[in-house]
Amino acid sequence: MPQEPRTPADPEVYLRRGRTLDLVLSFREPSGRLDGWLDFVREAVRNGGPQLASVQICEEPNARLPVLDGSIPNVLHALVQGVIAAMQEARDQGHEVAVGFNAVPTFDPADTFWSELGDLADFRFRQSLDYVGLDFFPDVFRPVPADRLAEAVTAVLTGFRRTDLARVGIPDTVAMRICENGWPTGPDRPEQRQATTLDTVVRTVAGLSAELNIDAYSFFSLRDADSAADGLFHHFGLLRDDYSPKPAFETYRRLIDELGNPPTGA
Repeated sequence: MPQEPRTPADPEVYLRRGRTLDLVLSFREPSGRLDGWLDFVREAVRNGGPQLASVQICEEPNARLPVLDGSIPNVLHALVQGVIAAMQEARDQGHEVAVGFNAVPTFDPADTFWSELGDLADFRFRQSLDYVGLDFFPDVFRPVPADRLAEAVTAVLTGFRRTDLARVGIPDTVAMRICENGWPTGPDRPEQRQATTLDTVVRTVAGLSAELNIDAYSFFSLRDADSAADGLFHHFGLLRDDYSPKPAFETYRRLIDELGNPPTGA
């Protein structure tokens, strides 16, 4: 595998106050060759040890964009074999690590990602999966009226579970996770609307969590990359780049307090 800088260079600095790491292993071999890939996966799990909470194999393997793994030849084989290798290494080392992969919503009926993955997936792959993550950004790349947002989120989440994962034979016992969700601010994108959008999306996800077995949610992202720059991708933060909070920061804190630790039934 080609050597690329680790990001961040020293993730261990975040291991404070009982924190653990969620690790993403990207498949970036331009030729699609798997030489060294499985060794890389096993080494990452072995080195992470008990500090790892989860290992995600590949980054958005169904998104065919140059910066994402879906643009790399042979990514489906890398995904299937990588999941199996990661889980086997975790078991061999005696570590409790959640192993999974992520994807983006599929809106093109001609897209063959899930059917092709279903052809490759076998019993070992399904048995090695703890979760499948979804990266989705409603009302960012496709406008959604505010009064239809909850309906749109429900449709995407339900379709992901009942249609996409079903094509691979991934059972409901394998958890869904929202790995990335966000709404950028900027011109014609008011900060207050970021807060109301976040509130709607998180409450909808929480309301569907039992039905669809959703066990985690992550917001993208904590801080703007560059609050003065043009372009959506610089402005996803709950904080501006000087660390001053946008209204959505307090909204997220309230949602965590309210929904982050739901009471258990008797």
